Amino acid sequence: MSAATAATFPADADPSFPRTRDWIRRAPAQGGVERIEAFFQHNGYALHRHDTYAIGRTLAGVQSFHYRHSVRNSLPGGTMVLHPDESHDGQAGTEEGFRYRMIYVEPALFQAALGGKPLPFIEGGLSTDPRLAAATEALLPGIDRAMDPLEQDDALFDLAHALDAVSGARPLRASADYRAAMLARDYLHAALERPVTLDELAAASGRDRWSLSRDFRAFFGTSPHRYLTMRRLDAARRAMLGGTPLVDAAAAAGFADQSHMTRHFAAAYGVTPSRWLRMLAAQAR
Repeated sequence: MSAATAATFPADADPSFPRTRDWIRRAPAQGGVERIEAFFQHNGYALHRHDTYAIGRTLAGVQSFHYRHSVRNSLPGGTMVLHPDESHDGQAGTEEGFRYRMIYVEPALFQAALGGKPLPFIEGGLSTDPRLAAATEALLPGIDRAMDPLEQDDALFDLAHALDAVSGARPLRASADYRAAMLARDYLHAALERPVTLDELAAASGRDRWSLSRDFRAFFGTSPHRYLTMRRLDAARRAMLGGTPLVDAAAAAGFADQSHMTRHFAAAYGVTPSRWLRMLAAQAR
């Protein structure tokens, strides 16, 4: 798209933020949901994939990204819905850059609302459906406003059902075992600092190895190993935000060393840990 198609910054844009320096504003994670607002003028994120839904909207400019073998362009007014474990990146579609807000939602939260139904999938990652726009609005207030826990839970319930309605998801196979997948997930949460085998998960869930592996992917959008790695990255990010040196954050989260953690971090978030911290610091200056 040409620069002429880029939208101007909306009325709620804070004029104190520089438009020529990339930045991220991050609200504290709350109940399995992370909220960010960010501005990028050139390349934002390298190709990466994480195990949460990424749902949001472009506030200004053209937000371009590769997703499912095509380039998508998000403009103000639409809704982005990126499915867990789908590779994507992010860059400015025009010289003016782009500004956006996004929420990252653990699939388990939608499962709690949908009761073990298939995870909703929005083809192409972009939607103009007003049901999604309305349901997303409640979860995308300004980053400076904390959400009441009950407010967030109600909004997540509405968003889960809006996604389910818009996606028109097909039913899962009859043999899929939601309870077994939940037991395996609970086991992983209790074993973040040590290696875990699929045999252990099978024993804990009462399901055979490969059926459990299929069920886990169907209900939570990723493999058991990737899920465990992402929870370790969550722990590492919390430590980094608290001022823990990268090498110590990596060790405490169960990674072999800092380089091991950095490789997984970049693959999951599209930036290195040090760049992520610099962009968070940029908006604080």
